[in-house]
Amino acid sequence: MLSRLPAAALSKQGALAAARASSLRSATRSGPVRFASSDAASSNAFQTALNSRVTLASATLLAAGSVAWYTHLYGSLPFIGEVHASSPAEDGLHPPSYPWPHKGLLDSFDHASIRRGYQVYREVCAACHSLDRIAWRNLVGVSHTVDEVKAMAEEVEYTDGPNDQGEMFQRPGKLSDYMPGPYPNEEAARASNAGALPPDLSLIVKARHGGPDYLFSLLTGYVDPPAGVEVREGMNYNPYFPGGAISMPRVIFDGLVEYDDGTPATTSQMAKDVTTFLNWAAEPEHDERKKIGIKAVVLFSALTAISLYVKRFKWQVIKNRKIVYSPPVDKGH
Repeated sequence: MLSRLPAAALSKQGALAAARASSLRSATRSGPVRFASSDAASSNAFQTALNSRVTLASATLLAAGSVAWYTHLYGSLPFIGEVHASSPAEDGLHPPSYPWPHKGLLDSFDHASIRRGYQVYREVCAACHSLDRIAWRNLVGVSHTVDEVKAMAEEVEYTDGPNDQGEMFQRPGKLSDYMPGPYPNEEAARASNAGALPPDLSLIVKARHGGPDYLFSLLTGYVDPPAGVEVREGMNYNPYFPGGAISMPRVIFDGLVEYDDGTPATTSQMAKDVTTFLNWAAEPEHDERKKIGIKAVVLFSALTAISLYVKRFKWQVIKNRKIVYSPPVDKGH
């Protein structure tokens, strides 16, 4: 029967069979190759994400931030040893955290407490400790009126000059003068305190770990030494002070001062007030800084919202447009 078919028909049938076979082979080849290419693309995308600088920077920041936050909370890392010349107990008892009225992000100082704290400082602390960085004018509008501060400043005699004759002279204090210290120089301060130098209290809250919590705990933490602890003569035991032995005796007792506003002058109340005053002395711009911070947050939030709206308005047309390619039509056919 095949012998009866013409040669052209046989060649045509052979070409069709060859085309079908080649299409089947290409289909069988393309199947696994297509899957392999999709897997390769996904793996390449994953490798690119891992090797990108943004991913590495994010991982580094996350790790560094976690370590810094843990160190801030607990002081040291558990898997890194520390070398100390002294035992950790000699660093002093860690003070508890107290709910100070100015501790919040939007909270300000208790100015009535600042006024009472200045009274405690003036009647108790000023006998040994100076406040070199605070001028009389800093109290105006914070705890006292202008007339009150002028009257307090005029009670102190300051050396000024020279005058027309070239001589130094004494004059009453002015608002621009800084608060006087109890001793004329460091040697006189050491001689009056058995060799110990009373620190200046202008930045004492910022200079001590724990800040106001440490200062309040120190003022109220005087107790008898426990069994087995010996304190030298002339020293006093306070577990919050590094080493436990402090040369400053307990100076705050119930009823030591008489507040003008009638507040009971208990030990804890006086310690709280003088700590608040010294906290303000270390950071007089505290309240103003928070006011400016609130204004800055409101302003930059509004600017951010406006910027996002303008960006969306300007780029919406460009990002939503569609580019369509219309191939040329051959007019010859």
